[in-house]
Amino acid sequence: MTPALFDHASRVAGSYLQPLLEAAAQRGVTAQALEQAASLPAGTLEPLPDSLPADDYVRLLDIAAQLAKDPHFGLHVGQCVKLGTYTVYGLILLSCRDFGQVFEQTMRYEQLAHDLGRSGITIDDDIAHYTWHSNYGSAQRHLVDSVFSGIRVFSNWLAGITLPANELRLMHDGGPPELREEYVRVLGDMPLFGAEANVASFNAAMLTWPVPNADVSLYPVLQQHAEQLLLQRTAHQATITQQVHAAIVSRLAHGQVRLATIADELKLSPRTLQRKLNDAGATFQQVLDQARFALAKDYLRRPELSLIDITFLLGYQEQSAFNHAFKEWAGVNPGAYRNN
Repeated sequence: MTPALFDHASRVAGSYLQPLLEAAAQRGVTAQALEQAASLPAGTLEPLPDSLPADDYVRLLDIAAQLAKDPHFGLHVGQCVKLGTYTVYGLILLSCRDFGQVFEQTMRYEQLAHDLGRSGITIDDDIAHYTWHSNYGSAQRHLVDSVFSGIRVFSNWLAGITLPANELRLMHDGGPPELREEYVRVLGDMPLFGAEANVASFNAAMLTWPVPNADVSLYPVLQQHAEQLLLQRTAHQATITQQVHAAIVSRLAHGQVRLATIADELKLSPRTLQRKLNDAGATFQQVLDQARFALAKDYLRRPELSLIDITFLLGYQEQSAFNHAFKEWAGVNPGAYRNN
């Protein structure tokens, strides 16, 4: 099932809800029992909905934990994560060349799966710090546990091996002290509880590790599809330049992008789009160049893409036109930029 786009309220995609329902069912708790306990209309959870309000999802985590008598229900939800859990951005992660790009794409497209929180990453000397900023505070232990457990399951799957345990700091209290060994079993080590932020720290060299069996050829196509979904999801709040940028990215590989085609996609007349861009202090050509330059730098970091491939992915008909434009933007031609 293809998840529907989110509405203006915070949502969780149906595919992201699936691990919760699976973990509950493994413990004898049916979807109907969850609906009743959460005072949700019959049929809300089964068949699987396209999406669910994020507030209801967070409530269901706690309700399912109580019904299942499982003090570590969040950890066990994360263990049920699969490729399809993360919607289209899960496929993008599978097409990434290395784990550095996996984290980059997670930060960009995580919101296609849920509005529960946002990821960030910083590097301090040779240590990378992945932070998950929950939208629900430190009291929601099962939510945070499900996120980090799911990340570990999915990362091990991407790597094809069991990755070393991270140094993990979590904001919540860890639950009953006598039952905390479950964290070691699921996450590989005991987290530090009561921390100021939810952070996993690891050797930054791991960001360069390749993703085995990644189908990197699918990355540009999947990225454009995800940008289109992102555009539709955020159209109500994005600036006009952001909307045009996203629409351009989603269409570049399908041929030359023109103002009229982008205006039609945004349900505006070309004249209205020009006026809105002018009011924002931009022109269509400027936004087009910015989108092409950002994509070009990304594509040039991917050795499997030739300069001819990149030329057409950016909507140029001739490589010479791409070479000329890139030199205008970067001061060097694409080949020299790639070799730096």
